[in-house]
Amino acid sequence: MSGELQLPFRPDNQLTEVMRLRVQSLQQRGQKKQDGERLLRPNEAVYRLDFPTQVLRFSRWMVRLARSGRLTITATSQLWTPDLTNLMTRQLLEPAGSFWRGQGEACGTVVQCYEADAQEFGERIAELAKVRKVMYFLFAFEDGCSPETKRTA
Repeated sequence: MSGELQLPFRPDNQLTEVMRLRVQSLQQRGQKKQDGERLLRPNEAVYRLDFPTQVLRFSRWMVRLARSGRLTITATSQLWTPDLTNLMTRQLLEPAGSFWRGQGEACGTVVQCYEADAQEFGERIAELAKVRKVMYFLFAFEDGCSPETKRTA
C-alpha cells in the first residue's frame, strides 16, 4: 500500500546501560529497590520508537525471529531522559505484545502472537503517538530469543 509507514523499534543502548547500572549499584551497596520500582532484568533491553508523524493508524505487526523463542514487548508511559530516573511498575502499560516461534518451526514461518492483545497493543501505541514524538519499550528476550535474533517493525 502506498500510504503505509513502517516504524522500526531501535535499541536505546544508553538507557539500557543506565538501567543496568542502577541494578548493579543496588547490588554493590546491598540496598533494595524503591517501593514499586521496576528494575531491568538481565534478559531485557530498552528500545525506542520514534514517531515522524502524530497521525497514525495501526494495521499490523511485522515480527521475524531467526530461531525459536519468545519476545515480549512492554510499553512504558514514562517520557524518559537518559538520567537515573527510576522506572516504576505503574508506568508499564497493558497489554504487552507477546510474539514467539516454536521449536522446529522453519525460519520463514509467521511468528505467532496473541492476536487480540497484539492488535490492542498496536492501537494503543498509535493512540499515544498523537501526543508523543517518541515512546520507550522494554523488550524481554526468552527461550532462545535474543536481540540478534529479532527484527520488528
